[in-house]
Amino acid sequence: MLAGTTVDEIITFLDNERETTLKEMEKAAAHYGLEMSPHRIEVHDRSELPETCILSLETPRCWHWSLYCRGIFYDPEHGVMDNFPEANRKYYWEIKFNER
Repeated sequence: MLAGTTVDEIITFLDNERETTLKEMEKAAAHYGLEMSPHRIEVHDRSELPETCILSLETPRCWHWSLYCRGIFYDPEHGVMDNFPEANRKYYWEIKFNER
């Protein structure tokens, strides 16, 4: 979504159609002109989030990735939301848009 490309193109680029690792997220971000902060930051409240970030959430079922962009949460398990899905621990990596 942030890269302005299709899921299929990213699957082909990463040669992976399953779970994505942090290294793969960093690789794709750099390739598509996005800058991902180098360190994760623990977060407790949405007011602590930057404008755009990748979230790592420990939900009751598993750890998984989610996206926060301009006040909206995009979560593959829970859909589009106004607030965090239920999660025991939450971390983020800020995303900035580089000029290509």
